[in-house]
Amino acid sequence: MGTLRVPDVVPSPDQDCERLKKAFDGWGTDEAAIIWILGHRNASQRRIIKDRYQQLYNESLIDSLYSELSGDYRKAVILWTQDPPERDAKLAKDELKTKKEGIKHLQVIVEIACASSPHHLMAVRQAYCSLFDCSLEEDIVSTVSPPLRKLLLGLVSSYRYDKELVDNMIAKSEAATLHEAIKTKQLDHDQVVLILSTRNVFQLRATFDYYKLHYGKPIDEDIMSCGKGDLESLLKMVIWCIHFPEKHFAEVIRDSIMGLGTDEDSLTRAIVTRAEIDTMKIRGEYNMMYNDSLDNAVTGDTSGDYRNFLMTLLGAKI
Repeated sequence: MGTLRVPDVVPSPDQDCERLKKAFDGWGTDEAAIIWILGHRNASQRRIIKDRYQQLYNESLIDSLYSELSGDYRKAVILWTQDPPERDAKLAKDELKTKKEGIKHLQVIVEIACASSPHHLMAVRQAYCSLFDCSLEEDIVSTVSPPLRKLLLGLVSSYRYDKELVDNMIAKSEAATLHEAIKTKQLDHDQVVLILSTRNVFQLRATFDYYKLHYGKPIDEDIMSCGKGDLESLLKMVIWCIHFPEKHFAEVIRDSIMGLGTDEDSLTRAIVTRAEIDTMKIRGEYNMMYNDSLDNAVTGDTSGDYRNFLMTLLGAKI
């Protein structure tokens, strides 16, 4: 369950556009009006507002936001205002362009493939092709090295069945296959990639549950016992995004605010992409994992309009 609060009575798109235009005009920008309007509209409502704004004023709402806002607040509002498939395609492109060491920059790819619906993954892939004249798969091939490339390609190329269908015999058989691969440290075996990239999430959760019941440890713990390399870490991320997405995003938020400085990009991504999906669960998981309040963590590490916007998405009354 998300934390986005949409009013019972929503103004018309024209009224929202007029208020946004007014917020941009004049000597100063009315930040509170922008947060109040965009921070209380769902994805379909924001899409209509964006389209209507272009029709009414012959200018892009995204461009207006870019010219009137600044810093991390601007990034967050623009990410929120974009259509989710286009937003995620751009996030993926930006991360793949960096060609960083490690796997942190690959988080967004795994989140799109494993913590979103099959329909959303397909929409992101289509948006990626339209925006960048190449496929997500092509860019993964050109920027990610084996064996991570093999796993990521399997994940983004799949189209999982999205209904709750579980076969307990398959769960038992594939738990054994995964256990053998882990025991022999063949973590990039074709069967591992095939299982993780093609089975529906309900089937995979049943397989992971059977694995723990039969082999004594959660599968992610056994994977990490194989070593601390990038493949082990990526597989753990995949399993968490499939089995406990709220746990993954709680960890992303925690990591973004711990240590020296705040990783605003990761913090923004976690809240903006999940506010309509499961931020209520993330809030509960954060409290359980770290014995701390998610809201206090966010407010303590952010400030100004950026903080007000993120807290609005988390359901706070600003």
